[in-house]
Amino acid sequence: MSAPAPAPGRGDDGGAERRAAEFRHGLVVGKFDPPHAGHHALIEAAAARCAAVTVVVAPSRRESIPLDVRLDWLREVHADAPWVRFVGRYDDHPVDYADPVAWDAHCAVFRAAVGDRPVDAVFTSEAYGDELARRFDAVPVAVDPRRRTVPISGTAVRADPVAHWRWLAPPVRAWFVRRVVVVGAESTGTTTMAAALAAHYNTAWVPEYGRESTARKLARLRERRPEATVFDVTWDRADFREVVREQQSAEDAAARSGGPLLICDTDARATAVWEERYLGSASPQVRAAARRPALYLLTDHRGVPFTDDGLRDGAHLRAWMTDRFRAELAGCGVPVVELTGTYEERLGRAVAACDALLAEGWSLADPLRPPVDNPAS
Repeated sequence: MSAPAPAPGRGDDGGAERRAAEFRHGLVVGKFDPPHAGHHALIEAAAARCAAVTVVVAPSRRESIPLDVRLDWLREVHADAPWVRFVGRYDDHPVDYADPVAWDAHCAVFRAAVGDRPVDAVFTSEAYGDELARRFDAVPVAVDPRRRTVPISGTAVRADPVAHWRWLAPPVRAWFVRRVVVVGAESTGTTTMAAALAAHYNTAWVPEYGRESTARKLARLRERRPEATVFDVTWDRADFREVVREQQSAEDAAARSGGPLLICDTDARATAVWEERYLGSASPQVRAAARRPALYLLTDHRGVPFTDDGLRDGAHLRAWMTDRFRAELAGCGVPVVELTGTYEERLGRAVAACDALLAEGWSLADPLRPPVDNPAS
């Protein structure tokens, strides 16, 4: 049921079109819970053969990943194919491939999403593809139905995202990633611990932007006053807002490219403590920027010698800062593990806490499923 492609421009459904294609308008439907490499391959197959494609994202409301989030992920991954449009509709109808009434209900949702434009081809990797295409009076196109090219499924990802991490696109990884934040007073090993954990889990870590900012401030100051030290560096409210903004930007970028754990050397709550130290109080803007990581690791100052590396000025405040961090984190609703003892003991305790975090898994609600005695399921 192929047809000559229309002239380039805007299609009936408002989406962009390509000049040459086997089919005028292709359809892909799914829950994309979450989108994975198999879904992307399916969409790419449709995009390669159609002048325009409508992808209907149709989860039930019981599922855990919001519909608008899935749409954002898919649009980002397929941004280089403007003739593919993504339309979201909730579909809470029972799933039963043997029931014509159930089919009618689901197809009504899909037709409302597609609009008035005829569908020429339906692309699926599922057994229901032929019936779905028949109901749209379209050509069924099966894409890797046995999952040989991309051996993955949404069920497998939901059950164990870590084991199937390589099949997830950067924005999906960023949503799943568990963020572990290491905080502590000066010269208590936060950077050493963050780097060690990242190496242990072969993942990304985010250095402390405030330290980089301090080094730049001191370098600029020494251009005018070569004898200046870190004790001459000054801070204002705007500096701390910049630290939070840049720290979170770097964190978000790293979350897209690392493993299921992201190790962060400080965050906005820690920045609020530093702002209090230097300016006497923490500003509402810095406090409001605080996020909710999965775990805090607090490095105790006791038993760790103070090392003056030229960028540190608070040896006398380490006990106070440890107490302030402890108080700040106590009411934030995030688990806190304090790291004490030797380096080996601290690292062992941190790894155990991170292992426990990964072992918790991800609690994702299953989508609606066909009856267990339905042979088509």
